[in-house]
Amino acid sequence: MLSAMRQLLWLACAVGVLAGPYNTFDGPGFPACNDVASVHNVTSVDEMVSIVKEAAANGTPVRASGKGHMWYDTMCQDDPRTVIIRTEYTNGISDLQLEAGADSGSVVIEAGVTFLQLAEWLHERNASIGYTLVNWNISMAGAVAMGAHRSSIREDSMVAAGVLSLDIINGNGDIVTVERDESNDDWLAASTSLGLLGVIARMKFKIYPDFKVFAKQDIYDEDDVLNGDIYGMIAPYATANFWWWPYLKKFHHRYYDEVPTTLSDQQGFQNTFSLTDIEAGAAIALLNSGKYLETSNELAETTFFTLWSAPNFHEKETDATILFWPVYGWNYDVLIGGLYPGQKPEWEYGLHGLTLELAFPVTQANAMLKRVRQFFDDEKTERGITMTSTYRSGINIKFGKPYYDFLGQVTYNTSDGADWTQGAIMFDFPHFKPSVGDGEPYNADFYPRLANVLINEFPCRPHWTKNTREVFGNATKNLDPSHLSRFKAVREKFDPNETFKSIVGEILGLYD
Repeated sequence: MLSAMRQLLWLACAVGVLAGPYNTFDGPGFPACNDVASVHNVTSVDEMVSIVKEAAANGTPVRASGKGHMWYDTMCQDDPRTVIIRTEYTNGISDLQLEAGADSGSVVIEAGVTFLQLAEWLHERNASIGYTLVNWNISMAGAVAMGAHRSSIREDSMVAAGVLSLDIINGNGDIVTVERDESNDDWLAASTSLGLLGVIARMKFKIYPDFKVFAKQDIYDEDDVLNGDIYGMIAPYATANFWWWPYLKKFHHRYYDEVPTTLSDQQGFQNTFSLTDIEAGAAIALLNSGKYLETSNELAETTFFTLWSAPNFHEKETDATILFWPVYGWNYDVLIGGLYPGQKPEWEYGLHGLTLELAFPVTQANAMLKRVRQFFDDEKTERGITMTSTYRSGINIKFGKPYYDFLGQVTYNTSDGADWTQGAIMFDFPHFKPSVGDGEPYNADFYPRLANVLINEFPCRPHWTKNTREVFGNATKNLDPSHLSRFKAVREKFDPNETFKSIVGEILGLYD
């Protein structure tokens, strides 16, 4: 039993005893974990080790959290004793290795380093992480744990593809280094670990000389994509995706590639989530009315489509709006960007969303999207309801280059018999969550019905932070049993006492 002094030291590490929810980036009302005991704002790897050792001695559940890139209550297990190790303030970057003239090098980053922090740090030193990148507000370690990715079939787009080694704090509180080795099950499990092996404390990451890119966008009629060469529209580019507008029956096709650094002096900076006060107020009023009025959702999609047709870029040096495609700039500014000066992210205005994301073999891209369109049409025919996109950039259709591990969305040679070797298409359907009435989206039951149809009719895999417990439960049948079995064996080695257990792990049967 802990002495009174040791218990006081334990509590001193924490923000405070919450005995309540641990929220996602959306804030109160959006729990990643329904009930936790405390949150530890750690500032060093040594602190993480100490907390895990203490928790292991107590039998206390632990989960690591970066920036909370979650949508649903699946990050923890349902155990109110759970403590959170919040890694955001352990964000050291060191040991840059990139010789002049070299094609690549490496850097060491700690658990809480976000993409934007790393990108800016490297840019100041004439380096970048290439295309293994994610949203500006996600920790790199969290991105690896959840199997995050950029949209690309041509280039390595899984964040884990850039990892050279991982330092993981296992269930005993020991640091275990896992080197990249596709023949080693430890690596294949750690590459998309879901945080179930332990806390990713540090990573050695591959880097490249800095470079510039262009961004361009075309508009297509829906039939041109649904019946077109989807692979051929995506694969030629370093990164590319679609935005689907189902009410208008249109697609935006956004694509990027490298250009010579001397081609243009323009320094484009993409806005991913930021809004002005006026924009936020107008969006909230319109989208909340869409809780009750179908016509408001139709107007919202039409408005967002028009806004998204123009470049969502400013000139970084002057903050002036860029009006015409193509846009040029440094890779991280153009590919990801962030917040414009003086603006705030949409969730700080109370603009919140729910989402659904599933990955399918790209060889079945046309069939999958046509099935979704049929489901939209059936909703209109059978229930008189027109479904729309209520997200500011439409339904996000992303792509992933094949990457082999156990639980990644783009792994291959699996028991479902599908051809994943050409890559994957990700169907990401964010939708507005009203702040009026019961808080449920317009025609709320449409989304789980759509998920069931897609899961039951296609080989598919879930995104690990963008789906409900019910979707995970239904989608598990599409995962390779041998991958789950081999992952479970690694998990038992790293975490024999189930310190890092989660709802997702339970659903996948990793604790049976």
